[in-house]
Amino acid sequence: MQNPFPSRKRQDPKPSGPEDRMPSPRRRRFTLPFWYLLAGIALVFLIRWAASGMQYQQIEYGQFRQFLLDSKVQSVVLSGDKVRGQLKAPEKGPNGEFKDFVATRPASDEKLPELLQEKVGRNWDVKTSWLESPLLYWLLPVVFIFLLWRLLVGRSDAISSVMDFSHSRANVIAQKDVGITFNDVAGIEECKQELQEIVEFLKNPSKFTRLGGRIPKGVLLIGPPGTGKTLLAKAVAGEAGVTFLSLSGSDFVEMFVGVGAARVRDLFDQATKNAPSIIFIDELDALGKTRGLGLMGGHDEREQTLNALLVQMDGFQTQKGVIILAATNRPEMLDPALRRPGRFDRQIVVPPPDLHDRREILRVHTANVKLSLEVNLDKLAAMTPGFVGADLANLVNEATLLAARRDKNEVEMRDFQDSIERVVAGLEKRNRLMNEEEKNIVAHHEAGHALVACLLPSTDPVRKVSMIPRGVAALGYTMQMPTEDRYLLRKEELMDRLTVMLAGRSSEEVIFQSISTGAHSDLQNATELAREMVMQFGMSEELGPLAYSLQGSPTSIPELYAGKPWSERTARQIDKAVRSLVDTAHQRATELLKTHREALKALAADLREKEAIEEEELGKVLARFGIEVRKKVAGASQAPVEGGTPPGGPTAAAQEGSAVASPEGSAAPSADEATAHKA
Repeated sequence: MQNPFPSRKRQDPKPSGPEDRMPSPRRRRFTLPFWYLLAGIALVFLIRWAASGMQYQQIEYGQFRQFLLDSKVQSVVLSGDKVRGQLKAPEKGPNGEFKDFVATRPASDEKLPELLQEKVGRNWDVKTSWLESPLLYWLLPVVFIFLLWRLLVGRSDAISSVMDFSHSRANVIAQKDVGITFNDVAGIEECKQELQEIVEFLKNPSKFTRLGGRIPKGVLLIGPPGTGKTLLAKAVAGEAGVTFLSLSGSDFVEMFVGVGAARVRDLFDQATKNAPSIIFIDELDALGKTRGLGLMGGHDEREQTLNALLVQMDGFQTQKGVIILAATNRPEMLDPALRRPGRFDRQIVVPPPDLHDRREILRVHTANVKLSLEVNLDKLAAMTPGFVGADLANLVNEATLLAARRDKNEVEMRDFQDSIERVVAGLEKRNRLMNEEEKNIVAHHEAGHALVACLLPSTDPVRKVSMIPRGVAALGYTMQMPTEDRYLLRKEELMDRLTVMLAGRSSEEVIFQSISTGAHSDLQNATELAREMVMQFGMSEELGPLAYSLQGSPTSIPELYAGKPWSERTARQIDKAVRSLVDTAHQRATELLKTHREALKALAADLREKEAIEEEELGKVLARFGIEVRKKVAGASQAPVEGGTPPGGPTAAAQEGSAVASPEGSAAPSADEATAHKA
């Protein structure tokens, strides 16, 4: 049987992990700081020596002899050629009176000791200071030159390390340092199974090679942000038992030409020496964008780096025993040559979690959280459609912090509900003051959203209506929650969504015969959804089943490289079709609100009084007018009414007095997300 890793020779029967093959870190030598310390001590002594001479008055040696002959000297200390002493009484000098003095003794005065013995008696002495030794004057320049040399050598090493751009910046991850296994990853069982097979191949290759199989050369993880791609890579590193090198696609980018390609070669050389090994490249789109789109053509540095990566992955010098694991949330940007089999043999899509997956993810994130007995993870999973793993982790953390802020001993269901509203709609801001007219407009605006959502047959249940400001500029919001995961939407459902989006503006027209800026975000999202219906989903009777979308272009500015694939006449027809859909929805919302005008006023008045109305209270108000608040039935739309954006996690956008919370993702409108209509 053929060995899948011929370059790897194992003679030690004991398996070794990546930590066994990693070079031991070199100990840093702190020699240069030691010399800095030594120089600092010497400088302190020099300063003290210099300062000690500043307290003495410098006088002429002849004046000192005269003081001595006149018996005015109290004591004297001889130190080299310096004579320091103290007078019996202060004398006048150029800088005022002085008592301590210093003079320079000439070498020819050999009778000074006899004179001192006669005039001063025992109050004189001879001291020798090492600071005044001639040896010091020879030693100091030598020490200074040595320190300067060490400093220059140290800087040259640092400069050489900085300028050594060609070395790879990959981090070698030890299995024991990761602390994450596949048991810590929940909700994406199919993806886990695909990667577990890679790990099993590395540990037991004979199981697959006996049938003629070979290990995939590359595995590409594709999915929206926050779905767990990097977490899966960490789990692979925690269980693979081989050398795991991790880096980002931006680590190859540098200002010097050829550096990225050199780093790619160095990375694969490093991985080959430790084969079998896994290389994980996060954010691959930073490195592997489609070639030919750069302003400099084939001379673009990024393209040269990509060429080097393509050759290393599947060229004449293909490396043995090296598996590439990469992650990206923009697969349409990648070069086709990079995605083909032979380089990335296996492409694993990491989708947003469904209801069951969200429940399992919540179970993992709440394992170490003190939960109240009333907390129902199944209900929480149903209340968080469109949330990805990162959103759910943030939700659990927000609920925990909120419970701690309220001085609770356990996290209750109410904390999770408030955290969902905070994530979807934004931070509550009760200190934002509005005048009575603005409150009246916001109340009728949100009441219009809620009433139309209850009247239409294919909308999500209204969970809460509030006129408490949230987020950056939201003055109120209407939250709708789907009760099941949906992946397809009918045209009737999208039209109901458009109608609810425009119901806030229609409510202002019906009640006040005027309009405000509160519907700014509603209009933006309604226009976007209508344009998607016309250009992507072929839901326009005038244009028919044709797609007119530039989405999926490998560049963010496709107009620079190609014109629109339709004529100006078709563009006018598209605008006309979009206008027709929006006008139809607006007229429909206006007619519904005129028909149920009294219910609209009652709901707005109740909202003014209570500021927030839950689903049960909403049903009681509308029941007085014969309107039944429906529970969601299978087959109805599960999409956020406002947004037209697909799954990928709840976000909030605020613009000119209105804000809409809607998840981000692909072009198609999401069929399984919570929606917050805001004014």
